[in-house]
Amino acid sequence: MNLNSPVVHKTRTQVVVEVLRERILSGDIKAGKPLRQSALAHDLNVSRIPIREALLQLEAEGIVKFEAHKGATAASLCSDQVLELFELRALIEPELLAKSLVNMTSAHFEQAEIILAQLEDAFHHINASNVWSELNTKFHSSLYVAANRPNTLDVIQNINSNCDRYIRLHLLQKGRIPRAEQQHRELMRLCRARDIDAACSMLKEHIMTSAKDLIELVNAHNQT
Repeated sequence: MNLNSPVVHKTRTQVVVEVLRERILSGDIKAGKPLRQSALAHDLNVSRIPIREALLQLEAEGIVKFEAHKGATAASLCSDQVLELFELRALIEPELLAKSLVNMTSAHFEQAEIILAQLEDAFHHINASNVWSELNTKFHSSLYVAANRPNTLDVIQNINSNCDRYIRLHLLQKGRIPRAEQQHRELMRLCRARDIDAACSMLKEHIMTSAKDLIELVNAHNQT
């Protein structure tokens, strides 16, 4: 891929981040594979500076790790990480949803519906898998925004960045998308009804069911 063509509103580092993130999350770059800066710079037709900056950003997202005498590698899948990340989500997100539902207006609900429709449309196009996790995070965040807790939202978005590859792995498995669609629609219905207890319970179940599935998938993946 040649990155010399103009990129609107994106720095060269941002473009490299997106390219490498997609390659790792899609499995094009396998877990544990060394990420040689000189080779990546040649492949993407950039200097080593944006490569180094991109790898550091991806390390912060948990997608890349640096090891002594080995350099940067694509991070391996880890069931312990799945459990920790999704337990954090289950602790924080239902509480934030409860606070948000008290303040949500019809405009908030309409925005959430628009994002949910975009997510459902993307689900039915396999070549759109690169935006599944992003739209999933946007949908969930649209239900929390009325809580007026911007710092908590930032924490959630950071957690979801670390969950990205796991969410993608989960949705790519046969039968997972219909269930996700059903759970999202039920969550939306409960939110519109302002049934706070039921909505929060549904959200927690949705998060932890996904975690259980993912732990099984990751353990199976690591045994192959």
